[in-house]
Amino acid sequence: MKRHIEFERLHNFRDLGGYRTGDGRMVAWGRLYRSDSLGKLRGRDWNRFLGLDIRTVIDLRYPWEIESKGAVPEPERFCYANFSIEHRPYDQASIDPNLDPWRYLADKFAEVAADGVEEIRQVIELIADSEGPTVFHCASGKDRTGLIAALVLTALDVSEEQILADFALTELATPLLIEEWQEAHPNRELRWPGYGRAPAQIMRFVLDDLAEAHGSVHRYISEELGIEEHTIEKLKFQLITGM
Repeated sequence: MKRHIEFERLHNFRDLGGYRTGDGRMVAWGRLYRSDSLGKLRGRDWNRFLGLDIRTVIDLRYPWEIESKGAVPEPERFCYANFSIEHRPYDQASIDPNLDPWRYLADKFAEVAADGVEEIRQVIELIADSEGPTVFHCASGKDRTGLIAALVLTALDVSEEQILADFALTELATPLLIEEWQEAHPNRELRWPGYGRAPAQIMRFVLDDLAEAHGSVHRYISEELGIEEHTIEKLKFQLITGM
């Protein structure tokens, strides 16, 4: 099976299948996808997207981002939901280049994990309740999308090593994400060298921070988010082969 699904205008669309769980089973292919903005879909990309038979689309962006950049085309075709998990917007392109980029981004993840409890819970519950393949996305498919992917994979008992590796796959899309930003902002300078980057170290910080604050990432999911055990079981039934 292929993890990266190639589109002309999407740069970071991939399948979350194939990862091994603690009991030796595997996350099913073709059930859960992560992506950059689906507002870019059109033409052959749109036809390829429809061919995946996706039933549920979860948009993690702010409503103003959707208004500006567009939602998935024909959202009425899907179970479409917008849960803006980030509450404190910031402009990555203008971050002080002298800051430690990986620690800075990890601290932003911590803000989202603290501020977006209600929305993150709703995202995970909707994935568990979906009746077919699901995709979740933000703008670049990196930070907000990366946090949701890490939490879902943790709930499925996928190892931290695999979660870190999944996060770092966005590095393959970094040059295109930078090119896309430059095309959209021809009169601005991209000051921050961390823009579009996703080294595993960021997610390592994120998972360590959650464990330090809550005892473990699993406890953050169960106690802070309030995800009940029956929801975890539904999530596993949806996404793990052999369940």
